[in-house]
Amino acid sequence: MSGREGEKAGDRDGYKKGEREMRLVNNFFGEFGGRYVAEILNPPLEELKREFLKAMEDDEFKSEFESVSAEYTGRPTPLLFAENTTRMLGGGRIFIKLEGLANTGAHKINNVLGQLLLAKRMGKRRIIAETGAGQHGLATAALSAKFGFKCRVYMGKVDIERQRPNVFWMELYGAEVVPVEGVSGTLKDAVNEALRDWASSFEDTHYLLGSALGPSPYPDMVREFQSVIGKETKKQMEERGEKIEALVACVGGGSNSIGFFYPWLSYPWPSSKTPRLIGVEAGGSGDNIGEHAARMSGSGRPGIVHGYKSLFLLDDDGQVTPTHSVSAGLDYPGIGPQLAQLGKDGRIEFTKASDEEALTAVKTFAKNEGIVFALESAHAGAAALKLAPQLPKDRAIVINMSGRGDKDLFILAERMDRDNWHKFLRSIV
Repeated sequence: MSGREGEKAGDRDGYKKGEREMRLVNNFFGEFGGRYVAEILNPPLEELKREFLKAMEDDEFKSEFESVSAEYTGRPTPLLFAENTTRMLGGGRIFIKLEGLANTGAHKINNVLGQLLLAKRMGKRRIIAETGAGQHGLATAALSAKFGFKCRVYMGKVDIERQRPNVFWMELYGAEVVPVEGVSGTLKDAVNEALRDWASSFEDTHYLLGSALGPSPYPDMVREFQSVIGKETKKQMEERGEKIEALVACVGGGSNSIGFFYPWLSYPWPSSKTPRLIGVEAGGSGDNIGEHAARMSGSGRPGIVHGYKSLFLLDDDGQVTPTHSVSAGLDYPGIGPQLAQLGKDGRIEFTKASDEEALTAVKTFAKNEGIVFALESAHAGAAALKLAPQLPKDRAIVINMSGRGDKDLFILAERMDRDNWHKFLRSIV
């Protein structure tokens, strides 16, 4: 295992001129981050870091990213004024950033595109990835097909069972979906398997990690590719002349939230901490161990898991505890290191929403606005429904709808219309 690298005082990672948010120092964001991996993985991680830093200064790379984002991903994604919900609540104006309208149905494709272009730049021929809710795996499979990469996606057995539609689409794109048993059969175990694969195949393989976590440079890299969300949102709100009081995003590992919050992360930030940045974790079904996945708003402890230091749900012996969420994408036991540091420093507020609150938010926005939130994004929607009535009518709250709810059909139908759903399933068997 290796810890901090480059102990020279003031040693910084950087790839563009001018002030940027909370710079990496020796691969760390303050207290959290780093690179704790087997020695065999240090060379590919250094190669990835080197090529990433070069790419961020390369106009040709950035131009290709922007071109494919526009023509294939469908950027910029729309910003919707939730007029009916705003009127119903009688408080601040609610806006929704519709990342669910990006190709493949979620924000995940932004990071996938950036990393695949890096893989092409490095001459890799094979892509491996992990996935929880399936949206990262789906985006990876789709873009691998477009760019001609072989693709393998590791997915927990439990997640495969509850996100079967995404498995079908991944396989249709030509990806090999590998079920992972592990301890929990969820995202944590899928990450472990992907890392094991990469350790023996990195010469021709790129590990396309899906969230802003893992060993450096992944947290920095994923945030940069997802920052397109926040940059678009800031521009769209300025064009409308809206005063943003708060931005709200769900937080699993943290890729959608750190990308969404990006333009407001200048460091040091104003003492007023405006606008408020609110991260919403999975409150699950209760406060006991195994009933939720609330790290920052619950009982997260410092630890080292999956090659980085952050806050995790750990027992007294330092072992990862079980988690739960109705959403497959929010039950990861840890959180990205930059988010952990920003939470510790007080720039990001963390709260949680329960399974039932998330389901209520899905219904509310479906009936009021004609859009269906993914269950992950619905956690942010639930927090916004509580906050909006407390705000003045001339202030705005923006929700990042990180994905749409098509993938959750089997879960939503089971929870909301069980009898008719079962009747339909029996009719087609």
